[in-house]
Amino acid sequence: MALLSALEDAGGIDDVCALSIGAQQHGMVVIDSEGNVLRPALLWNDVRSAGASKELIKHFGRAALVERTGSAPVASFTATKLRWLRDNEPENAKQVAAVALPHDWLTWRLLGYGPRGASRLGPDLSALTTDRSDASGTLYWSPEKGTYDEEIICWALGHVPTLPRVLEPGESAGSTVRGVAAVIPEGIIVGGGAGDNAAAAMGLGASVGDVIVSIGTSGTVFAVTDKAVADQSGTVCGFADATGHYLPLVATLNSARILDVVADLLGVDHFQLGHLAQGATPGSEGLVLQPYFEGERTPNLPHSTATLFGMTLASTTRSNLARAAIEGLLCGLADGLGALCSVGVEPQRILLIGGAAANDAVVEIASQVFDVPITVPRRDEYVANGAARQAGWAYLGRPVEWPLDIVACPDSDYQPLIRQQYGRYRLNLH
Repeated sequence: MALLSALEDAGGIDDVCALSIGAQQHGMVVIDSEGNVLRPALLWNDVRSAGASKELIKHFGRAALVERTGSAPVASFTATKLRWLRDNEPENAKQVAAVALPHDWLTWRLLGYGPRGASRLGPDLSALTTDRSDASGTLYWSPEKGTYDEEIICWALGHVPTLPRVLEPGESAGSTVRGVAAVIPEGIIVGGGAGDNAAAAMGLGASVGDVIVSIGTSGTVFAVTDKAVADQSGTVCGFADATGHYLPLVATLNSARILDVVADLLGVDHFQLGHLAQGATPGSEGLVLQPYFEGERTPNLPHSTATLFGMTLASTTRSNLARAAIEGLLCGLADGLGALCSVGVEPQRILLIGGAAANDAVVEIASQVFDVPITVPRRDEYVANGAARQAGWAYLGRPVEWPLDIVACPDSDYQPLIRQQYGRYRLNLH
């Protein structure tokens, strides 16, 4: 219903020749033999399956799982949610005939499939499709081998259900049919879809050597590579991208909300927070905010809390606190970049995106925290742009290119003191 409402709000799609769905990764959509969704989807940020991730490691071993799937289990992955379902809703688990991800389900419905009696083509589960990027976030598909691991999914769910066919990059899932919904015309080419981060990389036109640093509610740091990576520590998720390359990714729990908290504390908005920060010197005169307000995933410190270090009569000022908040946010993301580099990523350029990238102070301080050149694209909906680019590829039969609108390329002003201070206090937690 949300998709149909969005299409109506957009004025319909009568003039559209192809479309594709970019959606959040990992979400568990379980379908019975009649095409019905058995229960509300478990989304990536549902932590009820944290215990199941530990059981996966206990049963298979972390190293073996990384070798087989490219990633170590955390609660966000679909396999952990299937195990949670089996342990907590065994009757639902027994009825699962197919498992899909959010964009898989939407694509299937657009093509005319669905619950018996409520769709034109009915519950043909063999018609389910997905793409490499979303399949790589299930923890039962190998980006390197391009195959499902039935032993893992059987352990998680208790049996092997129908799994979506993984489309090749640029391959069409099919076309819309008459009668899906009044707002959806017949004959629109439907692309394979993509996970949100892979779609964003595609929307940015990112290529090998590019690292995307996204500052949203949470933070992500991911790179386009031509080889699959495997991080035995579990910090880097070894995902695939939507173009035939790979997308190793690191996520942080604390990102733009750090600025929300400190701005509120100081009684200012984000623009004023940035202005205050620009009045302080690099390193904030020794004031360091370790911003683990909700624990942290990178590094893996789920029970830690935020701490302010280095408070003296001289350092404890509004300007230093504002700058320490931005430095702490960016240092957490720089830790993520360091993790990518540890598995062989060689960054040539950082593409800085997300709401906080519109703040001049964040961009300026980023050029002092990262020792890689920074490019700031125009603020845009890059997940949607990536889905549009993928739809164009499916329609034309070739990749679609368009220029990236750049708004800033700050000169590098790397200040190692910032990360040295931050790292000194972070190491005290291990």
